[in-house]
Amino acid sequence: MRRTFSIILTLSAFACTGASRAETLPGGFAYLRDIDPTIIQDIRYAGANNFVGRPLKGYSAAECVVRREVGFRLKAIQQALAARKLSLKMLDCYRPARAVADMVAWSKNGRQTVAERRFNPAFSKRDLFRLGYIATHSQHSTGAALDLTLVDLKADNSAAFDPNKTYADCTAPADTRAPEGSVDMGTGYDCSDLKAHTASAAITPTQRRWRNELVAVMAHQGFVNYWKEWWHFSQPGGAGTTYDFEIGPAR
Repeated sequence: MRRTFSIILTLSAFACTGASRAETLPGGFAYLRDIDPTIIQDIRYAGANNFVGRPLKGYSAAECVVRREVGFRLKAIQQALAARKLSLKMLDCYRPARAVADMVAWSKNGRQTVAERRFNPAFSKRDLFRLGYIATHSQHSTGAALDLTLVDLKADNSAAFDPNKTYADCTAPADTRAPEGSVDMGTGYDCSDLKAHTASAAITPTQRRWRNELVAVMAHQGFVNYWKEWWHFSQPGGAGTTYDFEIGPAR
């Protein structure tokens, strides 16, 4: 959810006609599944299981789009994890600038539902920008940032999000909050709370081990964690042009 940049370039995505519509991405971008289809994807902003409670503008498909060099770094991480029966799970990748604007509009709508509250139990949503949990311009829109977690492939990850069920907030024990289908990192994804800070002391030793593991495997390929969000990683020096092409179905 982070970082501020001044240049915004709006590009349009091109679509092939017919039943199997496929998007043409700008040069340098690729669908992650075309680079490594074994990496699990759960692109939250393409559905309802996120802090806004609906798909964000620009997410016409639940696809992880990345810069090619980022995709190959993720592939190398995935190959190292596979030997240990672990996998990356992508939660957000490239994010259209229009989706960031959608977040800003949401924060100012003057309403806060119970479902929204489970993502920021301690703060008002109007304060999330001031506190650094959401930014008006995001490094995700440059293709240099990622949100992700780890999956233990030996565990039962079958529990699915039920939009009709009431869940505990994102800081609650894993068996009462919305299922993540991943290891327990101590909070849910997109949890705007002190407990979600990567180095928080309010988590168990096992949760601490998983966070440290994620930071370590990402650092091995040059990614840096954002200290307020255990799930957010970026490439140093990745600041640049911000894009606004729509995320559509892969070929």
